[in-house]
This record gives sequence, C-alpha cells and structure tokens, in this order.
Amino acid sequence: MELDRSIRLAAFDWLSQQEKLYGESLPRDLLMKGFRWRDSRIPLVSPQGIFKPKQLELPLTITTAPNGPYNDTFLEEGGALGYRYRGSDPFHRDNVGLRTCMQKGIPLIYFYGVMPGIYVAVWPVLIVGDEPQRLTFRIQVDDPHKLVNRSREGEWLVSEEDSAVRRYITVATRHRLHQTAFREKVLQAYRRQCTLCRLRHQELLDAAHIIEDSSPAGEPRVQNGLALCKIHHAAFDRHIIGITPDYVVEVRLDILEEIDGPMLEHGLQGLHRKGLHLPYTRKLYPDRDLLAWRYEEFRKII
Repeated sequence: MELDRSIRLAAFDWLSQQEKLYGESLPRDLLMKGFRWRDSRIPLVSPQGIFKPKQLELPLTITTAPNGPYNDTFLEEGGALGYRYRGSDPFHRDNVGLRTCMQKGIPLIYFYGVMPGIYVAVWPVLIVGDEPQRLTFRIQVDDPHKLVNRSREGEWLVSEEDSAVRRYITVATRHRLHQTAFREKVLQAYRRQCTLCRLRHQELLDAAHIIEDSSPAGEPRVQNGLALCKIHHAAFDRHIIGITPDYVVEVRLDILEEIDGPMLEHGLQGLHRKGLHLPYTRKLYPDRDLLAWRYEEFRKII
C-alpha cells in the first residue's frame, strides 16, 4: 500500500503544479501524457472513465466527459456527486475497484470535462456510498490539506467527523466547476480574446456575466456572457463602461472628462462608441434583452 500512497501523493502534487502553469482548465493531451514517477510514466486518463495505471492495483482517476454517455451529476441530497458505474455489471473490475477504494478510504482524482478536450481536476475525492440499484457511486470532495496527516503506514484514515466538511467542500466545488465550464464556453465563443480590446492572453481573460449568476435571470449560458480582460471586466462591473443592446460601448461621462495617463486614454476613453468583437456565430451573440436591462442600470449611474 505504500507504493499506492506514494503514487497518489505524487499525482496530487503534479496536478497542483500543472494548475499553476495552465490554470484550472487542463488539456486532455497533458493528462494522457501524465507525469514521470521514478523510471516510468503514469498517465492520468484513458478512453475509459475509471482509470487504473499499470503501476497500481486500484483506480487512480475517474472522469466525466463533456457530452458523454453517463449522466454524472451533483446530487442535491447530501452534497455528493453521483458517478455512474462502468456498464451495468456491479461486479465489473472497474466498479469493484472503486468499491474497494470506498472500503479502504483511498482518495482519487476526479476529472470533470467542461468542454471537449478540456478538464478540471478535483482532488482528493472519496467514494462515500454505493447504490447498486441506481448503478451509481456517491462521491464527495475531501480537504486536500488533511491528506498527509490522515495517511499512516500506507493506509488512509477517513473520519466520519469530517463528513460535514466534505459536504461543504463538495457544494463549493459544484459551483466552481459550473463557473469554469461557463468561462471556457464563453472564451471559446469569443475566440479567446477580450470583446473590447482583443487582448488574447488567457490568464488575463474572464467570462463576465451580463446578469449576475446570483440573479434568477443570470443563467450560465454563453448569451449571458462576455469575454473581457480583467481591467475591462472590472470596469463593466463597476459601471465605468456600459454596453448598449446594439453592442456599442459607452464610457461614463466623468471618466470621459477625466485627464490622466495613456492607460485611461487608450484603455477606457478610446472605447467610447466602439463596437464589440462578437462571437464567431450569431446564435452566441450577447442576449439583447439582458444587455438592455444591464444598460439601464448603467444609465442610472451616469
């Protein structure tokens, strides 16, 4: 079991490093290549959703593909993820492998497909329930900071006292995954550039909501989003700039009259009366009704 523990901890550490390089959204090719461990390479995904590298006896990762055949979803009751069996046989070796992980408290990595070829990694996750009648496992996200402290002599110690914490983390993770999926879809629609200034550095781009997601009308769909660089996202949120239903930018009057350096002149004032750089297809254009509501809020400020 010490070999299993060492490889899992190495995988967790490697993923942490990749997120520092790529952000939360990781390309599938990177995950298929995996990482070097001693004298071998350990991939993290395969065509199958439940994956066990040859170096291990039990699964290391589980994956939900975007638009895949399985309806994996976060369950409302208990703050858990429902992850479907492989096939319909509860005793398929992959299903038995996950069941063993549940019995031994062994943590896994969950890859959530936000769009084809792009995944968000969540770790550590624990199998906390098995529902054969639904062909489904129940999974919760654990606290990564407690991993090493919970491991002793090659075994993973899981405390029921931490179940409330896991439920809380799982619910927060659900929100994060949905937000990441929204961001990826919006950036793809806008060709991964700011709709105002065409900046293309992804690490400086956000998916801004036209109507905030806390509002009933703030659905996480591309038509309620704008690809904005961080400075223009902040300016949009603070009503420094507004966007008309005809996709024209307006800058607040006091900002237009302000005298400052080149950033103000070219980064904000120069956008006044300019049009947006819109998505590649009309069906993904910003919703005019949502823009009209947001523009009226902007007009109240000016």
